[in-house]
Amino acid sequence: MRTVYLGTSEFAAAILRRLAETDHRPALVVTRPDAPKGRGRKLAPPPVKVVAEELEIEVFQPERVNEEEAVARIASASPDALILCAFGALIKEPLLSRFGPILNVHPSLLPRWRGAAPVERAMMAGDDETGVAIMALTAGLDDGPVAVCGREVIRPDDTYGTLTERLQVLGAELLLSVLDEGPEFSEQPSEGVTYAEKIVAEDRTLDPATRTAAELERVVRALTPHIGARIALPDGTLLGVRDAVCRLDGPASGEWSGEGGHLVVGTPDGALELREVQPPGKKPMAAADFLRGRPL
Repeated sequence: MRTVYLGTSEFAAAILRRLAETDHRPALVVTRPDAPKGRGRKLAPPPVKVVAEELEIEVFQPERVNEEEAVARIASASPDALILCAFGALIKEPLLSRFGPILNVHPSLLPRWRGAAPVERAMMAGDDETGVAIMALTAGLDDGPVAVCGREVIRPDDTYGTLTERLQVLGAELLLSVLDEGPEFSEQPSEGVTYAEKIVAEDRTLDPATRTAAELERVVRALTPHIGARIALPDGTLLGVRDAVCRLDGPASGEWSGEGGHLVVGTPDGALELREVQPPGKKPMAAADFLRGRPL
């Protein structure tokens, strides 16, 4: 089947790599324009562009994918199917219905966690499992009919990075099964709908005075390694947190301890030990190393 693939993120890049190994290899990849990245704010290509160029697939980066010029460029590739995964912009008419149903690879158990950050929100909420749904894109927010859905357990030690590795494999295989077999689509149930809002600064900032150790640990795991959680030290400095674990004992809620090289902050139900941290402008390091250079 001749396809055109729309995607931007690391997750989408992994799906593209698997798709390109099959008879459904895209004739064209559509992704977002290069954007400033990092401390230097230099222009950098999106991950999907990097993979597409590595695979020698033609890349198209429109400023506005829904405009007639962009739609005409996609049409010139003569696709039998359009596939979308984490593209990062709303798809509207005329693109939405010009080429028939657009297959959307969405990493959640729809209708739970529609929206921008389904993997992170599932982990932060303490869900036992998540998955991937292959759905038909509609004008609504991830509310289209679903062709197939696969489940994946969220392990107690999973980070966003380890969980998405498995979800990428699952998502690619589900997508290929839909392209090969053409199953029927079923409308989503109206019960159990939740929304995965975009991660903002407030979500990243850990508040040990008001949130339990388990909640804070889940936030750390859900935002590692791609976004990163952070916490305010006693002097107000924001310290990045890349690994943390719950403890039964520790200082009072909101208080800190660096005893024995263990960086621990108290919570309402115990404590959170920070095991790997990232000071501003520096590389990640063990908490014990951080304490040697900067005692509490």
